[in-house]
Amino acid sequence: MEKSNLQTYDHYIKALVDISQAITSDLFLEDLFKLIVMVTAKVTGVEICSLWLVDENTSPPVVRLKATQSFDPDYVKDRELQLHEGVVGYVVTTQKPLIIDDVLLNERFKEKDMAGKLGLVSLVSVPLQGKESKVLGVLNCFTSKPYKFTQTDVNMLTAVANQAAVAIYNTNLIIRTNIIEQELKSRKVIERAKEVLMNRRSMGGEEAYRWMQKRSMDARKSMLEIAEAILLADEL
Repeated sequence: MEKSNLQTYDHYIKALVDISQAITSDLFLEDLFKLIVMVTAKVTGVEICSLWLVDENTSPPVVRLKATQSFDPDYVKDRELQLHEGVVGYVVTTQKPLIIDDVLLNERFKEKDMAGKLGLVSLVSVPLQGKESKVLGVLNCFTSKPYKFTQTDVNMLTAVANQAAVAIYNTNLIIRTNIIEQELKSRKVIERAKEVLMNRRSMGGEEAYRWMQKRSMDARKSMLEIAEAILLADEL
């Protein structure tokens, strides 16, 4: 965090480009998370950069640590916070960045033992702003020495975080679309195989489907694999 403003600006632009390229890449989500924290840590020169994402599949929703460039076992262990808990919860619920000059002296920061072991001092935490002002998660940057994060730092990190949010949203969308397309493809193949059984074995539709289900269970193969085998046999 000791680069000149101009150098910092150039590095942030490079970070935005790197993350933008990920939007149209074939990265898996885990690879994308890792790219975001590694690029941000390199750009800022911080000690630790971490990415937390809101998990709405639990009730109530929680915020989970998804990636960090740190290899320290005290930091990389599985961690989660409630939406109202700690710095991460505060940034998610308020949708605003938060700067802490010394995490060991701040009441909102809850993981003081971990920070003490790792020698973490200053922190800036920015929200990942998604579609329709929805916060997807939080990007945390820790320094190992006292540092006064400026508004320029916050603005640039916010730009990186928002670009990361777009990349995560689009990658999620691509994954969901691929899953749906695969499901539709499987259904079509299974329907075609069911029709083959109905014609070849004079079965009703429900009976043919149950027959494939039983074969699937007995052979420990998926319904799609059974359906493909039926269609292959019919072609032969």
